Amino acid sequence: MKVLFRNIHLYLSLVSGLVIAVVCFTGAVLVFEKELEQALHPERYFVTQPGAQRLAPEQMVAAVQAQVPKAKVASIKLYADPMRTAEVNLAGGPGGKDGGKEGAARAAQGGEKPQAGPKDGKGEKGGKGGGEGGRGPVYFVNPYTGAVIGPYVYRETFFYSMMALHRGMVGGPVGKLIVGTSTLMFLFIIVTGLVLWFPATGKVLKQRLTVKWDASWKRLNHDLHIVLGFYSALFLFVFAFTGLAWSFEWFNNGIFAVTNSDPKGPEAPKSELVADGGKLGFNQAYVVAQQQVPNALSYAIAMPKDSAEAVRVMTTTANAAYEGATDELYLDQYTGRPLGKLAFEDRNLGQRVRRTFKPVHTGAIYGMPSKIIALVVCVLGVTFPVTGVILWLNRLKKERKKQRKQMATATA
Repeated sequence: MKVLFRNIHLYLSLVSGLVIAVVCFTGAVLVFEKELEQALHPERYFVTQPGAQRLAPEQMVAAVQAQVPKAKVASIKLYADPMRTAEVNLAGGPGGKDGGKEGAARAAQGGEKPQAGPKDGKGEKGGKGGGEGGRGPVYFVNPYTGAVIGPYVYRETFFYSMMALHRGMVGGPVGKLIVGTSTLMFLFIIVTGLVLWFPATGKVLKQRLTVKWDASWKRLNHDLHIVLGFYSALFLFVFAFTGLAWSFEWFNNGIFAVTNSDPKGPEAPKSELVADGGKLGFNQAYVVAQQQVPNALSYAIAMPKDSAEAVRVMTTTANAAYEGATDELYLDQYTGRPLGKLAFEDRNLGQRVRRTFKPVHTGAIYGMPSKIIALVVCVLGVTFPVTGVILWLNRLKKERKKQRKQMATATA
């Protein structure tokens, strides 16, 4: 059985090792994407000094529209933190839905992926033009002075390139399939590796739990692969397993099938059409949202796309289970009347499970400690294909030497 598992482990590793190394490397880069972007471009995300009074949301929107006159604003995200800037998201392409070429003409400087506001009823995917890179540009506004920085276009950033490599090797659907298949192979590699690691005696167990740093380079390479492989196996398995959700639709469907849940969830309430009635603005929506969800850490207000939709306000609270565990508030687009709320805990089991995949996959589930673990494990994941190949070559060399010795003995 060990010979069988060794062959499975070896040949799957030889087939998928390079892809696994690239995915682990890009994953390590992306773990601290948010923190790196805020450190490299603090002027986007933070004000140097808070003012006496904040501008109204529509004043911030007007400041952006003064720079991009034809742009259509899709949403605005406002933070309770007095040091954070507001994020104004434009609809559609680089210049906003009707924004012409203004946004495309200005090169993005790279930045954090801001939330584009609430997504549609399809759950994780969002609507057309949403998601990474498909959204319109984002402008950052000083909430006290109205100073505007932007546009920020995620597709034009270094981290988007890393994400494209991570999810699909920059190869479109074919690359996505290659990454997904390699990830499936990686799961079998991890399982067979654990079977091969399992020691026969207590003495061997001690050897396989400790790296002998002062040993020869062959022994050190052996320990780096086997010992560190054991300690990181569980984390790598979890990261690989959750990563399948971005590679295969059948995997996502399986989550909702196993949990017996509807992927779409409850239908959002509709606004009551008022002929020739006024429309709810960002100012009023913000006031109502603060009344309904006081003390939220942030409010992302998205305007409806048609005459029937409700205004959606995505809120993040201090007691959220993890990053991304947001609640939604629905407001009538004509009267501002609250139509209902959808708290994260009120989503069906399938949706809650699916939404945990991203924070688990990125290591953000428990904040900084889990991110550090994710970074270390991803870096180790880059080394395992290398140390594994060296182990294989050393074994081949040893076997050839043994065969030559046997042949020499037979002819003597």
